[in-house]
Amino acid sequence: MDEHAEERDAGVAVVGSAAPMVEVADLHRSFGSGAGQVHALRGVSFTARRGELTALRGRSGSGKTTLLNLVGGLDRPSSGTIRVDGHDLSELGEEGLLALRRDRIGFVFQSFGLIPILSAAENVGVPMRLRRTPAREREERVHELLALVGLADHADQRPGELSGGQQQRVAIARALANQPSLIIADEPTGQLDSDTGRAIMQLLRAVVRSEGVTALVATHDPNLMELADRVLDLRDGQIVA
Repeated sequence: MDEHAEERDAGVAVVGSAAPMVEVADLHRSFGSGAGQVHALRGVSFTARRGELTALRGRSGSGKTTLLNLVGGLDRPSSGTIRVDGHDLSELGEEGLLALRRDRIGFVFQSFGLIPILSAAENVGVPMRLRRTPAREREERVHELLALVGLADHADQRPGELSGGQQQRVAIARALANQPSLIIADEPTGQLDSDTGRAIMQLLRAVVRSEGVTALVATHDPNLMELADRVLDLRDGQIVA
């Protein structure tokens, strides 16, 4: 499978689509110093192809969230290299990382992260407002995305009026707002029951297909592994399979 996301100029240079979307090489991340130093990642290397859903499996404390934060440009590694969509993150300053996160990466979190006072439609529209997308284009994209995640009839409801599964669907729609090349999802089913969690994972699978994006999804649920194109087992900060 080699579906390609739409290439566009979005604050960072566009590169050829032949390279993997994500390339991680010998990544280390430590916190603290001396006797209290914690080695969260120990020499992690992997690639994620374009149009692929890669699942990161591991128990709490295995390093999944640390790895996703590094790939998403939310943290800096102690050593090693990360390339996202052809860009070496170590060569990007704060403004470059901000542009990358805003324009090329969509985030989905376990706690949904929706703004309580905004409607579902308004939450989905937030990333486009930050990018100063024209109002009519923004409204059309919001409508399209809410329909994609099956919530077209819930556009005016606030998060408190939605179920957990519906809130996560809104979060996925929001992550897709600026047509990212990469979606990073950290335990997106962690607060959901098993049936709803499977439905959310199936939705992510469908989104990867329909939007042509790459997805990195951290989960500890073995029942969701069959929906991924590839599974990476993370244990004690290392990929073991």
